[in-house]
Amino acid sequence: MLTEYRAVLPLRIFLVALFGILVVFQTLSLPGQFAHMAQESPESAHLRWPFTAIAVFFVLCVQVVIVSTWMLLTRVVRDRIFSRASLVWVDAIVWAVAAAWVVLVGVLLWVGYHADDPGVPLVLFLLTVGLAVVGLLMVVMRALLRQATELRTDLEAVI
Repeated sequence: MLTEYRAVLPLRIFLVALFGILVVFQTLSLPGQFAHMAQESPESAHLRWPFTAIAVFFVLCVQVVIVSTWMLLTRVVRDRIFSRASLVWVDAIVWAVAAAWVVLVGVLLWVGYHADDPGVPLVLFLLTVGLAVVGLLMVVMRALLRQATELRTDLEAVI
C-alpha cells in the first residue's frame, strides 16, 4: 500500500496542473483561437460559437474526470475506496466520457459530411474509437470496483 501512497501526491500535483491549464484553455485560449479563426476566415465565422461551445464542453468533460479522480484518490488514501460512495465518482467519469463520446460522434458526422480531405475525419474517427475504448474500460473498472466492494462488505460482516 506504500507504493500507492507515494503515487498519490505526484498524481495530485499533476491533476492540479492539468486542471489549471484546462481552465486557461477554457477561458482564454479556445475562445481567442476561434475568434482569430473567424477574423482570418470570414466565410467560416458563423462556426465560431458552435466550435467554441463544443471545445469548452470537451474541456469540461476532462475537468469532471479530473475532479472525480481526485475524489477517488482521497478515498484511496483514507482506505475507503471499496464502498458504494466510490461508485458515484466512477459513474461521473463514465458519464463524462459518454457525453464527450456522443458529442464527438456528432462532430465526426458533421465534419465527415463537409470534408474535402479524409485526414480530419480519420483523426476524429481515431479519437472516437479511442474514447469508446476508454469509456468501456471505465465500465469494466466500475464492475470490478463494485465486485470488490461487495466482497469487502461480506468479509467485514464475517469478521
